[in-house]
Amino acid sequence: MIASERIEVHGAVQGVGFRPHVLRLATELGIRGDVRNVGGHVVITACGPPDTLSAFRRALHERAPRHARVDNITVTAHEDAGQAGFVVLGSGFAAGPRTVVPDLATCDACVAELFDPGDRRYRYPFVNCTDCGPRATIVESLPYDRARTSMRDFPLCTWCEAEYHDPADRRFHAEPVACPECGPRLRWGDVLGNEALHAATRVIERGGIVAVKGVGGYQLVCDAADQDAVARLRKLKHRPRKPLAVMVRDLAEANRLSYVDAAAAGLLQSSAAPIVVAPSRLGGLDVGLFLPYSPLHHLLMHDLARPLVVTSGNRCSEPIVISDEDAEAMLGPLVDGVLAHNRPILARYDDSVVRAGRMVRRARGFAPDPLPLPVPSPAPVLALGAQLKHTTTLAVGDRAVLGPHTGDLENADTFSAFERTAEALCRWQGTTPEYCAHDLHPRYLSTRYAQRWSRERRIPVQHHHAHVAATAAEHGVQGPFIGVAYDGLGLGDDGTLWGGEIFLATYRDYRRVGRFGRAPLPGGEVAVRRPSRMALGYLHGAEDFGAPSIPDTRPTSEAALVRRMVERQVNSPLASSAGRLFDAAAALLGVCEENSYEGEAAVLLEAAAADHRGPSFDWTLHRRDGLWVYDPVPTLSDLVTCGDPTGVAAARFHTTIAEVTAALVREVAGGTRTVCLGGGVFQNRRLVDAVTRELGDFQVLVGERVPVNDGGISYGQAAVAAAVLAGGDR
Repeated sequence: MIASERIEVHGAVQGVGFRPHVLRLATELGIRGDVRNVGGHVVITACGPPDTLSAFRRALHERAPRHARVDNITVTAHEDAGQAGFVVLGSGFAAGPRTVVPDLATCDACVAELFDPGDRRYRYPFVNCTDCGPRATIVESLPYDRARTSMRDFPLCTWCEAEYHDPADRRFHAEPVACPECGPRLRWGDVLGNEALHAATRVIERGGIVAVKGVGGYQLVCDAADQDAVARLRKLKHRPRKPLAVMVRDLAEANRLSYVDAAAAGLLQSSAAPIVVAPSRLGGLDVGLFLPYSPLHHLLMHDLARPLVVTSGNRCSEPIVISDEDAEAMLGPLVDGVLAHNRPILARYDDSVVRAGRMVRRARGFAPDPLPLPVPSPAPVLALGAQLKHTTTLAVGDRAVLGPHTGDLENADTFSAFERTAEALCRWQGTTPEYCAHDLHPRYLSTRYAQRWSRERRIPVQHHHAHVAATAAEHGVQGPFIGVAYDGLGLGDDGTLWGGEIFLATYRDYRRVGRFGRAPLPGGEVAVRRPSRMALGYLHGAEDFGAPSIPDTRPTSEAALVRRMVERQVNSPLASSAGRLFDAAAALLGVCEENSYEGEAAVLLEAAAADHRGPSFDWTLHRRDGLWVYDPVPTLSDLVTCGDPTGVAAARFHTTIAEVTAALVREVAGGTRTVCLGGGVFQNRRLVDAVTRELGDFQVLVGERVPVNDGGISYGQAAVAAAVLAGGDR
């Protein structure tokens, strides 16, 4: 008996060699029919004995290509068209879930070709196959075919055409396939090809800085061991102290510079190839390392044979540059040359960053792979994120497509990049959002963007609720949970600034049940940039619980100014912020008095604690206005007077905050046993580990695939908005 079926396969099944995989399986099993891309999924018609078709469907799951992900398969009866053999058909269009595969690091087979003098792609910087190469950065729309990518302007030569249509070739239907005869070319001024690469490497060898067109945007490259070059790069990037990512040739070189455990090694060598932050063997702060992930990077590392600083190609506070014209105009005057190429970048993707197995920045290699929504959204929702570390998320059904890191929405350029990212997410999914979800802060550019929707189509989501909802959604939490949201600042639903909050929450709503004691931010944004100013805020204006005062160790003119500002309530808003408390502690210990980048004081405080240990400082909880409130003044008083070495005092401060967190959770928990940590303060590995130990009888969750910092806000907003809409109260 012969049966005929229509099989629809959904998931990450375009751009990963899935159609060639289906063809080979069908041929192996003697199945007649065809396969094609339709919309964002794959449709197969298959004719054969029922037992053979059953084995075929199992093999679609069990023997899927390395980078494919089969989410579900639907099967319906189909009329046998009577065709002989099995073929790959042209693509079709249809509605339904769509997955754009992230860019994939160069596979071993392509690297071998790259350095094989006998191969026709020897030293060709754009070698790729169905197992590797650009995907999200070159896609214009789905279904994923060459005509809908930035490779459409590169007609295939005879040799590449033959590979593309040969089922036995690993480039069978590899849409970005190219070679020196028909593909993109490097350019250095008027010099093309390998000579352009040689010109760039000579500049780097001599201590220069080169803007290199990478996979998802331009990058600034220099010799990591050349102190003058690095100092100059820091100056042009306005990054005097923030660590710069270093690209190394292989895992052995990474191990010479840092302590790389098995998990970190796996990430470094994965197809996502993120920047992995690991403890440095040279002392000081952790170091961010990554391996070459494109053929051009492999060539640079091979020819220069040294670690390279490879950082985002942008000016301070601007998005990463993707166009050749902008590179020449904006980066050209700052560097010693521009190594460009003529393959357009359609979507801006910075490098992803992972620390201790947890996502810090979700971009190239991970985005825009969809994430689950625990409550499916009845209508498409565009979640607009916040202001810093901005991302955008599109919620469609039970999936949330989290876009790549945009940067800080501080100017017209980053706002324009945000708009283009949002438009691309909607275009890829073939949908128009019916609602938007946004932060409460009226001055965020993302909130202003929300005003394009009518009021009844806007879903405001409190900043810290979004933080903890993101963690809960990633882990599929069902039912109520305790949310612990520690970050710098976010607008609370009472109009005050929050940042050290304890919630009893669901996705739809929350109740604030605990917080940190408040202190003024003298000068507002100035206090965020200057931890020393924040320390003075606690010294002169911390919320009064009748606790001992902090000894005044700063009898300066600034202290007198701050005292007057606080007493007169001049530009000194109160905030219950855990992040600002870390700033104050860092300043009081002399670790950091001015932040040269967001979160620097907390990073340095964690680094100072290192392997030190010690008991907690004094701390107390109070009841005020129906909330449990942690009074930080006794803690800071002990910190100033303890006489411990800086590292020990920093360690004791971390221990104190972990104990306080556990105490607050236990006071409000009732029967709820799941705790979701959210907010940028929980990028602190030491704090997360300590809180998890203190709450050993609870299930403690923290973001892993989604950043706990503001890069995860849009995903949390999407989860909240979906639940609100599903609840029918709009």
